Amino acid sequence: MNKTTLADIAAVWRRIDPLAVVAALGVLCVGAAVLNWYALRDAGSTNRGLWFGLAMSALVWLAWWQALRSRRPARHLDAREAIKAISVRQSESRLFSVIQSVREAIITVDEQQRILIFNPTAEGIFQCSAVEAIGEPLSHFIPERFREAHRGHIERFGLTGVSERQMGRGRPLWGLRANGEEFPMEASISQVNDASGKFYTVILRDITERQRIAAALQTSRNELEKLSERLQNVREEEKLRIARELHDDLGQRLTALKMDAAMLTGALDAGNGALRRDAQAFEESIDAMIVAVRRMAADLRPPMLDDLGIGPAIEWYIKDFSKRYGIAVDFAGAETLPPLPPPVATAMFRIVQEALNNVAKHASATIATIELSCDDVCRLRISDNGRGLPPTRPKPDALGLISMRERARLLGGSLEVRSPSEGGTVITTLIPLHAAPPAPAGT
Repeated sequence: MNKTTLADIAAVWRRIDPLAVVAALGVLCVGAAVLNWYALRDAGSTNRGLWFGLAMSALVWLAWWQALRSRRPARHLDAREAIKAISVRQSESRLFSVIQSVREAIITVDEQQRILIFNPTAEGIFQCSAVEAIGEPLSHFIPERFREAHRGHIERFGLTGVSERQMGRGRPLWGLRANGEEFPMEASISQVNDASGKFYTVILRDITERQRIAAALQTSRNELEKLSERLQNVREEEKLRIARELHDDLGQRLTALKMDAAMLTGALDAGNGALRRDAQAFEESIDAMIVAVRRMAADLRPPMLDDLGIGPAIEWYIKDFSKRYGIAVDFAGAETLPPLPPPVATAMFRIVQEALNNVAKHASATIATIELSCDDVCRLRISDNGRGLPPTRPKPDALGLISMRERARLLGGSLEVRSPSEGGTVITTLIPLHAAPPAPAGT
């Protein structure tokens, strides 16, 4: 008998159900007992043979029944294992579909950092097909100057036991495309252990476009800051020029006109009372015009801000403010103020001016307090006993707060507006006297 015949017999034997063999033996035993009884029914040993055959048949059927009972749990267990295996395959299929469809690049490597999974997004980012990438070292997609540090990073991460970590800690990482182009990216890494060993999965995204947009926005913001600063300076220069023209040119002309009116009044005959009264009324009108011109000049740019400093300028302004609006203003710190740089003095005065205007227009306050102190930093605090800030955000056209914040920020400082629980509004401004150029917004 050759090997092929033996293999065929073994294959047929493996397909035979042992329970079926036991059942067949039981049937044969019963049949043999019955035949034996018919054949030997006249002999004395008939009953003994019959009972012996029946006993053997019972034993065979009992063995068959016991084997059947023991086989049922095994069948159920095999069914459960089959269902579990199908469920695992379905889960793996779904997971693979998710990995293939996500918008982030997903790369899985083994402990030797050889690529096992390389999804379509990774193919697009690195410009390399999965067929070419799988099995290759991960270092092929990292610039050479970062490869050693990256390998050490993954090895240290594997020793920590932490399941997930952000890579780079806020600063961009760099990847290498198949064509040799470097690009910035953000990535997070996770690790998992199974029977096959330890695996690392990196989820990353290309941030080249985002960095380009951020750089363009930052450039635009810097240009707007320079433009805003220039506009502020031009505005102050224009106010100073107009104030000087009002005070020097128009004021002098009105003063000369007043002198002429006074001479005319003195030259008129005392007997001509009506004409003399008209001349006096004309002189009084000129006086009122001189006062108005001086007030406009001072509102534009108080001369004492340049001549005497920030303290006297604020004192003059709050005196005029209280007279106009009937709001008492207490100013503390004017006696201890050192000379301030002109940009800082101008910004402080304009913030006080804008804040008190807001108090008069919106706060319904009766008392306001100004505290100003300067050492290395100028600290300005303006508070009132009014109704405080509204519960909603200020209107988009409320440029007062915006202009105050911008003045402080352009000098490297800050401005905070809040409403305490006891009521009112508090504006706190900090401006360093030796400030560096203002940092770009958002840093």
